Amino acid sequence: MGHKKLVRFEAIKGFGNVLENPEGMQGQWHTYFKNNNPITLELACGKGEYAVGLGRMHANRNFIGVDIKGNRIWRGALTALEEGLSNVAFLRIPIDNLPAFFGKNEVSEIWITFPDPQLRLSKAKKRLTHPKFLRLYQQLTEQGALIHLKTDSPDLYEFTKKVIDLYELPLLVDYCDAYHEANISPELQIKTYYESLDIAKSKRVHYLQFKIDKELPLEKDAVLKEMVEGE
Repeated sequence: MGHKKLVRFEAIKGFGNVLENPEGMQGQWHTYFKNNNPITLELACGKGEYAVGLGRMHANRNFIGVDIKGNRIWRGALTALEEGLSNVAFLRIPIDNLPAFFGKNEVSEIWITFPDPQLRLSKAKKRLTHPKFLRLYQQLTEQGALIHLKTDSPDLYEFTKKVIDLYELPLLVDYCDAYHEANISPELQIKTYYESLDIAKSKRVHYLQFKIDKELPLEKDAVLKEMVEGE
């Protein structure tokens, strides 16, 4: 492991806005933030640009960046501390473990910003918009919570649209090329480090906003698998 990573791992241990596998947090985030404001998660947050950016915009909401990579979290956590953003925190855990740290209905909104698209078919279940993860989000979000996906991967974008259609979820916004839409929201104009890398080389940023407002039948997972493998 590089020296810089080791330094950052050590640094976040002393950051009051970084929690690593904290005990007793289910249903208790209002005590951490010292308010009852709605909570938004940024999943696979990387350097936390969205958690920090949204925290700057919305002082009456709380934001938690979630990632397992402590050296990445360091950047966003340090920025939040330097700017005095008391409504921004970071949680260092695997995303699969979310229900262990949030109570039912504790989360109001989720942003998934430039996640690994997991392009290999064998890794489709690792995509953060796979129904496996959507069911997990349901365990901690309030009814009708908004889910946002922002990605430069056309594959993840199209896959997520298939999921939304197959499971009959409400699709509220669909931008194939977000930055060419007129009057996009300030929230959509936040840019992440991974966005700047343009890994997909698509020259487009895709955006979907949807809700998980119903149970997702397990039997449809096999149909989804066939759809993906048949492409």
